[in-house]
Amino acid sequence: MHPEIESLLTPVYKLNRDVMKAIRQNGGGITDNEARYLVDIFYTMQDQRIRCNNQVKGLDRDAKKADTPAEPHDAIAWTLTQFKTLEQQIEKLLAVYVSNHPMAWFFEQTVGVGPILSAGLLAHIDIKKAPTAGHIWNFAGLNPDIKWAPKTKRPWNAELKKLAWKIGDSFVKQSSRPNDFYGKIYRQRKQFEWDRNVAGLMALPASQYLSAKNFGKDTDARAWYSGECDPTKVRELLAEGKAPTAAACKAAPGMGVPMLPPAQIDMRARRYAVKLFLSHLQQRWYETEFHTAPPKPFAVAQLGHAHVIEPPQVSPLAEYSKPSVH
Repeated sequence: MHPEIESLLTPVYKLNRDVMKAIRQNGGGITDNEARYLVDIFYTMQDQRIRCNNQVKGLDRDAKKADTPAEPHDAIAWTLTQFKTLEQQIEKLLAVYVSNHPMAWFFEQTVGVGPILSAGLLAHIDIKKAPTAGHIWNFAGLNPDIKWAPKTKRPWNAELKKLAWKIGDSFVKQSSRPNDFYGKIYRQRKQFEWDRNVAGLMALPASQYLSAKNFGKDTDARAWYSGECDPTKVRELLAEGKAPTAAACKAAPGMGVPMLPPAQIDMRARRYAVKLFLSHLQQRWYETEFHTAPPKPFAVAQLGHAHVIEPPQVSPLAEYSKPSVH
């Protein structure tokens, strides 16, 4: 390697103990605005780190396949190391930010939501502007009734919507852990959605999706939406623990039912789990902030719905964490 190049490939500056101590002594030393920026830059660097890693692996793989020495890639490998180090340092900073927040205990009791996701939620949500969970759902783009009209301001927070998607993905990955809660909710909801789907209860929305978009004739989505899949075959595959596909569930003439495709069923289940999690965050955060229970959801207060899933997170303010009587 050229000496001038080698001199440039030095490790990135790391947070030392004195810097971390000063940040902690300053009440966390990180503002909500800084936390939002750090979360955003963390995921940007994570994407770039993955690209660097793929590039390094690709060069090594090509060299091995050709049985030749690998093309020099010290600069790319150095960049990969820098991204890894910076990610780790930012995660440490955001962990300090979360640990100094009044809601730190909530995330300590939540499987699948680490310091990056926690910091993003705390930095983006203002509980004083969210008297109900619906306010957070709207802000996170989880209300399907809110549409973004052309030439108007986006009616939700794009960064918070990304975080909601990442949280749903994390719940799916954590769903097999014994102490997981929301991943189990995801699995239960997914089964519920499939049961409705094969029973023909989603035929109307399936037909509406079909008419709203121009799906190719040979696409799987069109096969599901247009009723080319047999619900009996779907049930059999699900019972075997297999993922239904349009090809495996092709119906005989007249035996199909318009249904939502598997990807959409999965997203509906994820969204349900994330919305429940956010409603629990809103409830416990409201209790912590205002020392009283939040207003009852519209479905409970006005429509008389009695089924309420209470937050599994137990607040230090125990008197505000008792299950509500509905």
